[in-house]
Amino acid sequence: MITLPEVLSLAALIFCISVAGIFINRKNVLILLMCIELMLLSVNMNFIAFSHFLGDVHGQVFVFFILTVAAAEAAIGLAILIVLFRKKNSINVDDLRSMKG
Repeated sequence: MITLPEVLSLAALIFCISVAGIFINRKNVLILLMCIELMLLSVNMNFIAFSHFLGDVHGQVFVFFILTVAAAEAAIGLAILIVLFRKKNSINVDDLRSMKG
């Protein structure tokens, strides 16, 4: 059986990979969105692990709310990405600054 520290260390590893992805790549909007989604999934893994090992359902219910917010965030992020690509023909983060106003 998988123990709680193993699950938490895997979630921490996934979270660190996503943070490194954000700091290493600051140019591509699509990769930034994927790293943010990976962060949310690692947090969800923590909630599910604690919920399972404590025998409480509240953590698993809370994951549904986080996944709903993550889906809305992904939809809005992809919509912004499409508008950026149509206007500038690139998905560079620096091009977002010129779209103000």
